[in-house]
Amino acid sequence: MDIRTIDDTLSVGPQIGVADLAEIRRQGYRSVICNRPDAESADQPGHAEIQTMAEDVGLEFRYLPVTAGKVTDADADAFAAALRDLPGPVFAYCRTGTRSATLWSLAQAESRPLPEILGKTKAAGYDMNGVARRITNAGRTPTNMGDVHHQVVVIGGGAGGISVAASLKARMPGLDVAIIDPADIHYYQPGWTMVGGGIFEASDTAKTMGSLIPRGVHWIKAAVAAFEPENDAVVLDGCRVVKYDRLVVCPGLKLDWGAVEGLEETLGRNGVTSNYRYDLAPYTWKLVSEMSRGRALFTQPPMPIKCAGAPQKALYLSGDAWRRRGVLKDIDIQFMNAGGVLFGVKDYVPALMEYVKKYDATLNFFHNLVAIDGSAKTATFKVAEPEKEPREVAVEFDIIHVCPPQTAPDFIRVSPLADTAGWVDVDQATLRHKRFDNIWSLGDVMNAPNAKTAAAARKQAPTVAENIVADIGGHSPVAQYDGYGSCPLTVERGKIVLAEFGYGGALKPSFPSWLIDGTKPTRAAWLLKERILPPVYWKAMLRGREWMAKPEKVTARSTD
Repeated sequence: MDIRTIDDTLSVGPQIGVADLAEIRRQGYRSVICNRPDAESADQPGHAEIQTMAEDVGLEFRYLPVTAGKVTDADADAFAAALRDLPGPVFAYCRTGTRSATLWSLAQAESRPLPEILGKTKAAGYDMNGVARRITNAGRTPTNMGDVHHQVVVIGGGAGGISVAASLKARMPGLDVAIIDPADIHYYQPGWTMVGGGIFEASDTAKTMGSLIPRGVHWIKAAVAAFEPENDAVVLDGCRVVKYDRLVVCPGLKLDWGAVEGLEETLGRNGVTSNYRYDLAPYTWKLVSEMSRGRALFTQPPMPIKCAGAPQKALYLSGDAWRRRGVLKDIDIQFMNAGGVLFGVKDYVPALMEYVKKYDATLNFFHNLVAIDGSAKTATFKVAEPEKEPREVAVEFDIIHVCPPQTAPDFIRVSPLADTAGWVDVDQATLRHKRFDNIWSLGDVMNAPNAKTAAAARKQAPTVAENIVADIGGHSPVAQYDGYGSCPLTVERGKIVLAEFGYGGALKPSFPSWLIDGTKPTRAAWLLKERILPPVYWKAMLRGREWMAKPEKVTARSTD
């Protein structure tokens, strides 16, 4: 017997026999729903036979037959009513369990978000993306799809989305491109570290989305609910459908604040802050500038995260501020890292370790933040050191800078575009989807093994644009991405260790060593970060001007 749990109230499964009912009752179920019509196959027991035995063992029974492939709105309503009326938990079955899972999905449409419905059914082994339009339409069959069509549709108006749209328009000015994004404001997120260090103003890192959408590009101000790659369609919240010839997926990632118990309730007060949020980065600087003694914690969750150096950048700039004020000796700096190394590319570690020593910071590896009690000023970490039993430790703090756990957005994780880990599944060289030839992805949401940074998106956007133009012309991919990413590690005010690397940790310096030696802290790298990169971002990258980002030509091996 195959019982698959959807939630606490319902499990579904394939056809059962009379002999299974006692076990169903023993496992705690109180009701059974049959969604399979009688005589669908010769070896199928009739519902009356099942009902008799169900009632004999103390189970309530409901017969709601549904023709395969024809789940009607009335069927969904009847299933929802049965779930309300019957004592739970309920076990529902059909030939494979798919009809029962579909009925539950449609019945939950008005009370649960689409990603949750798709996620729960996917975990049970049922793909409900085929009814995503109906779910977004409150469980009803849409009568008017209102389809809009564009040659290229870009999901996400962040660094990757606007850059790739601009690069496409620069290559083909007449191309019909649309960006889908519900946000009103676009943020220069690499600047938030500098805001938290008292160097930039938060307002300098934000511009209205409308002012940045490239000229001639349509802006669809809406959220994506689901993908139908077999139909070349994107379903929006409210069941509107956008059709495309080619799709680019780059919505960024999800900061999962809720994954740390108690964190959401105390963010922005009780000394709990994060440079990963626009409104909190100024609070970081307020805490740092007011602190004269005590303990400061800086956390880093398991990878992947955007800008993997950002958690320690906050540490270095804070340590430097305390050193300049002469209070560093009275502050206990602790770096709580869920990983086992300070930085993933070993060439940069020696320079960083000099600053760890300079600020007398303690490195705590394999420490993953799992809970915060803001009022008690206590953080709880799960410690999972190799060859040791996992344990939890509670650490008191005066201030704590939190880097939240990060995942792909919910609507990506449950979609047909995702790999088993929930990220968009692409070829790491061409950035083309491995299964759907007219889909590409870039930025933080795709699964290539590169650092998730704005510098990576700056290199990826021209690669994707070049390959889409080639595809429109009937050609194979012509450009490849080498995994380039950059992490300007702000080790003190006025100096940066400019980490630049590609796939496998290979160093990828952009400048000669006499100008900027990336393995050492330099003033030149600081000037690049402070003075040059912000205008390059706003005035070049987002406008399709590919300064130091021309795509590399593809090699035969890269498309294997």
